[in-house]
Order: sequence, then C-alpha cells, then structure tokens
Amino acid sequence: MSPGDHRQYAPATERNREPLLAVLQQELSAAHSVLEVASGTGQHAVFFARALPHLTWQPTDTDPEALASIEAWRQAEALPNVLPAQALDVLQQPWPLAGPYDTLVCINMVHISPWEATQALLRGAARVLAPGGRLLLYGPYLVEGRPTAPSNLVFDASLRARDTRWGVRALEAVLEEGATHGLTRERVVDMPSNNLTVVLRRS
Repeated sequence: MSPGDHRQYAPATERNREPLLAVLQQELSAAHSVLEVASGTGQHAVFFARALPHLTWQPTDTDPEALASIEAWRQAEALPNVLPAQALDVLQQPWPLAGPYDTLVCINMVHISPWEATQALLRGAARVLAPGGRLLLYGPYLVEGRPTAPSNLVFDASLRARDTRWGVRALEAVLEEGATHGLTRERVVDMPSNNLTVVLRRS
C-alpha cells in the first residue's frame, strides 16, 4: 500500500468471504439492491459486488476511518455497482437511507455492539426493506439446545472484558426481537468456525 492508501485489511474477512458468498449467491439471485450495515474495512463490499454484478451494493459504517477505507477500496476496485460509502449509525433513527432495499446485510456487528444496536438494526431494517426483502446477519450465536463451542465461550468472555455491553447473543432473542418488527425467520445456515448466517424476511 502507498502512504496515501486508506484501505484497511481484516484477516477475518479473507477467511469468511467465500462461505458467505456461497450463501449470498443462493439468497440474492433475484435481488437488485443491497444495503450493508457496518461494512468495516470495505473488503466484503467489493468482493461480493465483483462476484454478484447484478446487485447494487450500498456500503455504510459509523466510523470515519472505516468510511475512508471503504471508499479507498471502492475507488481502487472501480466497480460500477458499489455506491459511495455512507455514514450510518443504526441508533440514530430514522436512518438517512430510506430505501427500499431488496436486502440488508450485516456481518459481525451484533456481538460487537450493545444489545440496543441490534434492536435498532432490526427496527431500521423493517423500515428500509421492501416487502419480502431479506435481512442477512452473520456471526456467532448461542443456540438453545445446542452445545456452545468452547471457542465461542472464550470469544464471548473476551468481548465482555472489552465492553460489558458486548457479547455473543442468543439466537432466540434476536429472532424474537425481529418478529416484533415483522421480520420472520426464513432459515439459519451453519457456517465455518461456529458461526451462523441468519436469514430473516420482512412481511
């Protein structure tokens, strides 16, 4: 990278992007517009947009450094279907991006933020998704009736040590909260490294 290159790199993105793409290819074959919340470095946005050229991808984040990185990736890749990065804080409602969008994607935010952020995400998704639109959430979850992977327990403890408001969420709590906003469970996909992709549909 040159000194003026603001692109950031997240190793986890390189590890999970291929399994995530496989799910997106199944779920978004008929979609046209995607709003990505908490886009982070921007690596996912350009990778998925390159692989799924029929989609218009709108990346967002609340962190200025992340926004700079997303924009740097967008300019470096020069993909016509990635829109300029926009600032979006899920807690500030209503969101400045009204939509409607066919799909909302949120990767690795639910556990690295307060529970109020997840509530705001679900509330905002219900507002900006078109009827029948999907919300895809990726990350680790605690699942009732399923033994929790030791790695997720360690991860949960490390998150709570960094911020007591963070932590791996119970899948049932997320599904119940989504249902209050008309977002119903469509499917839950097991992913590598004890993660899940949760697919909710707006009624």
